[in-house]
Amino acid sequence: MSTEPSYSDFKPLLAQSVGYGVVVGVGFFFAAIMLILTTLQRKFFKFSPASSEEFTSASRSVKPGLVCCGIVSAWTWSATLLQSSTAAYTFGVSGPWWYGVGGTIQVAMFGMVASKVKQNANGAHTFLEIVKARFGTSAHILFTFYGFLCILLVCGSLLLGGSATVNALTGMNIIAACFLLPIGIAVYVIFGGLRATFICDWSHTIILFIIIYIFAFRAYGTSPAIGSISKLYDLLEQASIDTPVVGNQGGSYLTMKSNQGLVFGAVTILSGFTGVVCDQGYWQRAIASHPESTTKAYMLGGISWFAVPWAFASCLGLSARALLTNASPPNFPTYPSPLSPSQTSAGLAAPAAAAVLMGKGGAITVLLVVFMAVTSAASAELIGVSSLFSYDIYRTYFRPNATGDEIVRVSHYFICFWAVWMGCWATILNAAHIDLGWLYYVQGSILSPAVIPIGLTVSWSKLTKAGVFCGAIGGACLGMLAWMIGCWKIYGQINITNLAQPYSALCSSLTGLFFSGILTVGVSLLNPADYDFSGTRAIATLEDSNESHISGDCTPDRASDTESQKEKKGTSEKELSLKQPVSDTKEVGLDKDEETRVRSLKMVFRKALIYSSILTLIVVILVPLPMFFSHYIFSKKFYTFWTACSIIWAFASGTFCIVLPLWESRNEIGTILGSTYRSIHKRGSL
Repeated sequence: MSTEPSYSDFKPLLAQSVGYGVVVGVGFFFAAIMLILTTLQRKFFKFSPASSEEFTSASRSVKPGLVCCGIVSAWTWSATLLQSSTAAYTFGVSGPWWYGVGGTIQVAMFGMVASKVKQNANGAHTFLEIVKARFGTSAHILFTFYGFLCILLVCGSLLLGGSATVNALTGMNIIAACFLLPIGIAVYVIFGGLRATFICDWSHTIILFIIIYIFAFRAYGTSPAIGSISKLYDLLEQASIDTPVVGNQGGSYLTMKSNQGLVFGAVTILSGFTGVVCDQGYWQRAIASHPESTTKAYMLGGISWFAVPWAFASCLGLSARALLTNASPPNFPTYPSPLSPSQTSAGLAAPAAAAVLMGKGGAITVLLVVFMAVTSAASAELIGVSSLFSYDIYRTYFRPNATGDEIVRVSHYFICFWAVWMGCWATILNAAHIDLGWLYYVQGSILSPAVIPIGLTVSWSKLTKAGVFCGAIGGACLGMLAWMIGCWKIYGQINITNLAQPYSALCSSLTGLFFSGILTVGVSLLNPADYDFSGTRAIATLEDSNESHISGDCTPDRASDTESQKEKKGTSEKELSLKQPVSDTKEVGLDKDEETRVRSLKMVFRKALIYSSILTLIVVILVPLPMFFSHYIFSKKFYTFWTACSIIWAFASGTFCIVLPLWESRNEIGTILGSTYRSIHKRGSL
């Protein structure tokens, strides 16, 4: 007799019309809201989205609270919610913790890179412009490949995770979901630019945290199936007996001593570095933020984001495991079978738990939060990829003298193209039976060799072009070799499924990152450069470069970048010095304001280094490893404390992300609301 387990289909709780309603209706509702806000900004605020600098970099004036909120929202992919819950469902309590670690420390460390961007390339629009200014065309082409490849992987993850959830809960066609999800996003990105995505991120973050609170209160408080942390603990103990975890202490889901969980954590950390450093979306936020607050925003964003996977997955992922066979009545979507490997890899643990805890209401709620995650992250990717195309392909190789208006127009065209291509790309991946879990594990394998060369380009003066090429290409070759050999030796054969297994991904990611770093640094030190970053500091904003191309008799409707420049004449001298290209000064580095700014940013860099090091020490070593090596299984009291910490962290992060942007922008909000009221009142009196 066959011992193969039998699996059941995931029973949709909602009608297909609900799926189409959320994907199309809610998408265009948010697009309409963003269009209204963009119109108000265009009319009553000093920064107009018609300006290229405003469209692609939000005029480099975004305050830390909104940047922090944008980081939390943009880093909350569908994988953040679905893959972290899958890790909890599969490994137990270690899964959400390691997933959170794998995203938090990278964002915090990127604060150091962000401070170097402001110090050494404040006029840049993309990280590829910095590469081009320092190492020339060949390096620029190499990292353009990595930049677009990263965005392809991220967009695939977003759409595959989102469409799989919509399909499982409503039965909506996956291909239709892949094509319809990006449409509404593209509309408000085209009209509002980067600042619109920040505003959208804030609204999505409110919904995200509210839904996390709803599920936490339901699972730990009012649900008949669970109803308390103590009951969930008992159910997880029973699950440890029914389906023990291989490699966990005593087979328990209530321990950090999880061999699979530790490997998952290592892969997550490596994949997280690639998702931050190689993704233009994160550089875009560093570029858009106010210079003095860039690093602060990234540090706060990293620590705030940690609460999302930890609290969400600890609630829904563990609930899915606990309720698999213990729900009364038995209403698990695949009952009496567990989730199949393909359903687990697609990230359906969270939707299954939501369906059991709250029925159709839970299905709608998780559908909405996954939709929010897809739209906010995809909006960041659309702005990022349009910047790469308009500045690093169109302006670099086809129209070097392109004006700001041309850049905005080309960005609009490419956003439309990429929104359609995203759907095509996700459909191709789906046809190849590649899902969210596969892309999640493989991302680090493909992109890790580029991480260290990109990071050092903006921060290390001794880096050489030879070191960059040896690190990026040599690391990629060795990483691919380790990927294939590891897959073959550990799993017996090389195929699509085995290439995305945890140990295969770890072999490749670790080898690629490690040897890339050794080759990059080692080759550079053989004949070190002494770069003073004058070339990267000379990268001019389009406001500066347009002055030589726009004539004095421009018509009002064609002078959006010129008008934006004039509006900013009232900005403080300090901010103007930040935007002044170094090539416009007679003596590079000797300007007093410039020296003061550089010293300030060096201090910020040191603070970021200290902060990120302390954070890494705590979340990677001090908290998880003693529990791992002691083989500790959580007691009921400690599990209660652990869960309470995740809830408190989520409440603190939500309050911070929601309230701080409002407080920082209270004057601007008051100005826009006051101007709107006066405009309406004036029309009413006519």
